[in-house]
Amino acid sequence: MRPLKLADANERLSVLCIGAHSDDIEIGAGATILGWIERGVRLDVHWVVLSALGPRRDEARASAEAFLAGSQRSVIDLAEFKDGFFPYQGADIKIWFEALKRRVSPDVVLCHSRHDAHQDHREVCALTWNTFRDHTILEYEIPKWDGDLSQPNIFIPASKTLMERKTKLLHEHFGTQRPKDWFDEQTFIGLARLRGMECRAPDGFAEAFHGRKLALQ
Repeated sequence: MRPLKLADANERLSVLCIGAHSDDIEIGAGATILGWIERGVRLDVHWVVLSALGPRRDEARASAEAFLAGSQRSVIDLAEFKDGFFPYQGADIKIWFEALKRRVSPDVVLCHSRHDAHQDHREVCALTWNTFRDHTILEYEIPKWDGDLSQPNIFIPASKTLMERKTKLLHEHFGTQRPKDWFDEQTFIGLARLRGMECRAPDGFAEAFHGRKLALQ
């Protein structure tokens, strides 16, 4: 299989990262973002968390700053929509997305998967596709007890070192989530190992995405 690159070292890549909740982007694409920075991609990131309230707002900002350390430019954009109620706040979130579109025009958008079992995640995916119609959109996956993982078709390999750094940052920055039985190193490393096996990643680890519409030159 011939690997395709979004950007090489010293090339600029503009990325819009969209998460419903404060840890979503990090879980779904944290190693990918860390890897781009490590390889010297000149990363320009607009990082959006739509439900960042109370202590989770502080967690969201601190974590984003840690994951984006070394990027060329970053904007952290935190909103306060109510967790769990996104489908019922759709009109207000749609207005927010339309305003976002006027502020950013990325090369790549990272967002939730269309078939994610969490209602907030599905709403974010739908509005992302409604709003950014001419962009490359990669949908990341979030493991959870619902058992909604499916068959992704895009894999971005990650080194073992990157995966260890990702899980360390997740543990460090999300104290509100640490008591949850699924929020641990075994979950994140285990899924990355499975995806790494599926794409025969050099170090055995990868993050996986759904790419439903891509144009190749």
